[in-house]
Amino acid sequence: MQLDKIAVVILNWNGIGFLRKFLGTVVQHSALPGCTIWVADNGSTDGSAGWTESEHSSVKVLRFPENLGYAGGYAKALGLIDAEYFVLLNSDVEVTPGWLAPLIETMEKNRFVAACQPKILSYGNRNRFEYAGASGGFIDRFGYPFCRGRIFQVTEYDNGQYDTEADIFWASGACMAVRAEAYRKAGGLDPSFFAHMEEIDLCWRLHRLGYSIRAVPSSTIYHVGGGTLRYESPGKTYLNFRNNLFMLYKNLPKKGFRGRLLARKCLDGMAALLFLLTGRLKNCAAVLRAHGDYYRAMPSLRIARDKVRQLHPDSNNIPSTILNKSIVFMFYVRRCRQFSDLKL
Repeated sequence: MQLDKIAVVILNWNGIGFLRKFLGTVVQHSALPGCTIWVADNGSTDGSAGWTESEHSSVKVLRFPENLGYAGGYAKALGLIDAEYFVLLNSDVEVTPGWLAPLIETMEKNRFVAACQPKILSYGNRNRFEYAGASGGFIDRFGYPFCRGRIFQVTEYDNGQYDTEADIFWASGACMAVRAEAYRKAGGLDPSFFAHMEEIDLCWRLHRLGYSIRAVPSSTIYHVGGGTLRYESPGKTYLNFRNNLFMLYKNLPKKGFRGRLLARKCLDGMAALLFLLTGRLKNCAAVLRAHGDYYRAMPSLRIARDKVRQLHPDSNNIPSTILNKSIVFMFYVRRCRQFSDLKL
């Protein structure tokens, strides 16, 4: 198979509406030399794979017989594609003219940048950052993710305050450009996550290999968000809580490992209690189920942790892009509502 320079890969599951709306723009605005657009179809039943083949002959289609989730679908697709750079792009994204070049140029200029993301704005409120990535992702010491432009559910208006390139901890799976060589060295996306947090887990392993991750706000996209699961759905709650425990167990350094995990479990218990007291019984049950499945997955998690430690056995250092504080405390007690309030 011929090696492409860039493979823009859109994972699709029953998303014919999004493909009709956005795929033509992706094809139009991604015309760089050596760039190929792929749609990896996750067992769709809405005819979206066939529609793509008939309406966009330049787009290559991979068909999978079942829904493997975000992590499993991309893991399988990227294992079948040869390219120097992968660009993972959600189907519910509107790209803009010139969106792709800055991402690739950033990695071309610095071989230690393994992945990067554009500025991600809301499709429905175009002057506001979008929840899933904003202008670059971070986590706190207990694994809670937040962004330049978004802390928990609070998103900021884009006034150019985060228009500078910056090192970040994680690049959003809504739109992530990643160096294929680094992706493979890190072991790729973990299919056991199914969906949510898998890109943070991958980026943590990339950091462990000595790479950096960048936000490149000179590239802009607009993301619909919540296209598969609503942000407050019990299904999303379950995956977020379970996968956060998966991620921490796999990647936390040996120093402070047990203490941080215990603290996170206590915070999860408080979250479950809050769901209960506010009448969100299904979300409360989702947290409890997430913890039960985490403990049931322990044998495979131990194997996964050993593999991560083999990437760099002595890597006990915490990357500077991890906030060595509690974002829960900063948000709810210190009332920090904007990324700039955190003074990273």
